[in-house]
Amino acid sequence: MLRSWVEVSLDRIAANYRAVKETVGDVEVMPVVKADAYRHGASAVAHRLEEEGVRWLAVSNVGEGVRLREDGLRSRILVMADTLAAGADAWRTHRLTPVLHRLEDIAALPAGIRYHLKIDSGMSRLGVRASAGEIVRAVRGTPIEGVMTHFASAANFASGQTAEQVAAFEEVVSQVDVEYVHLSSTSPIHFGLKQTWRNLVRPGLALYGYVSAARGTPPGELLRVSPALTWKARILLVKDVPAGALIGYGGLAVAAESLRLAIIGAGYADGIPHRLSNRGHVLAGGERVPMLGAVSMDVATLDISRVPHLRIGDEVTLLGEGLDAQAMARTAGTIAYAVLCGINSRVSRVFV
Repeated sequence: MLRSWVEVSLDRIAANYRAVKETVGDVEVMPVVKADAYRHGASAVAHRLEEEGVRWLAVSNVGEGVRLREDGLRSRILVMADTLAAGADAWRTHRLTPVLHRLEDIAALPAGIRYHLKIDSGMSRLGVRASAGEIVRAVRGTPIEGVMTHFASAANFASGQTAEQVAAFEEVVSQVDVEYVHLSSTSPIHFGLKQTWRNLVRPGLALYGYVSAARGTPPGELLRVSPALTWKARILLVKDVPAGALIGYGGLAVAAESLRLAIIGAGYADGIPHRLSNRGHVLAGGERVPMLGAVSMDVATLDISRVPHLRIGDEVTLLGEGLDAQAMARTAGTIAYAVLCGINSRVSRVFV
């Protein structure tokens, strides 16, 4: 019997992909399945997306790409955030496509390997930050297949940063002849920034059922997606404690009255943010119940006084209908990406 697990709906991921595809029309869609598909299970997710007709997948590093090949994935795989040297023979033997972040790496490409070049258009993260002229001269006559960038503030319409990045990127791409031009992840798709879709988009968060909230006034909100992951844990122990009882490490909570507690089989080592200590909630017995005391490494404590019928072995829902990753993130002072990617690999995956 599993003590903590996630249930992943591959049908819902497929529906979210179709929602993206219907939104962008003829634009190619490259699903982002890095970080184990945001902890939804990269291999299973990628196989289902290939059934939907996907021809490209995006990962972060060479190891992720190799694992997908070993699991039988056939799509083109773009490695977005690794060094050229990390691939060694993998670029050829596993048919991976590198994203280069330095002009110097072009000369070191293995023979016959096509590449995409990332432009640092103003995020000051990965990518080439050189003049348009330098870039154009460096890529001339090379097997360049695509040019890309990434937005820092795509959901912030109170900022001019996205427009500045588009202008910087266009100065380069207008002077090079490549098959693929791609700028957009989930937010520019969702908010209808159609001029940034070009002929390839890279949705990540939307595939798993989420979109970021806008700041300012967006031109539109196009995507309708649903969370694909439900996270559950079992009750390991039920106990009654008297008023005044100290609960958890450091006595962070004190029982104001007699309480019925449930100890569940998930803690911060499983991915529950420690900042949910004494402030988080889960769904148990049809009710929203509070976490009490500090979240421990392997367990967390719930006040089930309102649902006293719960017993050892019963399941509770940490993420699911009525309590999604964005709600958990707001309480924990983080972002939905961190909540999803923080679910540890020791939490079992069940595909439904």
